[in-house]
Amino acid sequence: MLISAAEVLRERGVAGVTIDEVLARSGAPRGSVYYHFPEGRNQILTEALQYAGDALTDIIAKASDKGGLYLVTQFVGFWMDLLVESDFTAGCPVAAAAIGSADDEPQLTTVACNIFRRWRDALTGAFISDGFDEPCAASLAITCIASLEGAVVLCRSTRNVDPLRDVAEQIEFLVKSREFVRRYGLPTAG
Repeated sequence: MLISAAEVLRERGVAGVTIDEVLARSGAPRGSVYYHFPEGRNQILTEALQYAGDALTDIIAKASDKGGLYLVTQFVGFWMDLLVESDFTAGCPVAAAAIGSADDEPQLTTVACNIFRRWRDALTGAFISDGFDEPCAASLAITCIASLEGAVVLCRSTRNVDPLRDVAEQIEFLVKSREFVRRYGLPTAG
């Protein structure tokens, strides 16, 4: 049921996650919902978001020791595959919860914030291991997450993966430019 709820969340957002839809996708009997999730829909949403966030966090954590650009490449590849496999119906469940739950399910905003923080911390660590100082690494991490999440939205709306490719190319240029400046300083006019 968690996997089904996470799928609905990434496709339809918070408002689209209903008990009936989760049961229809999972094939679970109705009685099992309140046995496993006594708090009902809110509990399913919270646990599905945490499940989806943990799965993405694991991907990030496993790749973070290989550097920031490698991690970005892994993230882009993951999203390209998922978008194509889902015929561009899948989006990020964490982003869906962050923007679609503030009034109705405020606990989801907190969970989403914590997941994004873990992603930022892992990516910051990857850029620090690449030699960037902490403020620069943290800024690059936020830029990457914001750009990539936005690219996923654009991919869904255009029904192609070009926005992810474009964003990945620009992130690579930005990181390599920052690396150049870190090593050699800013070029002087003259």
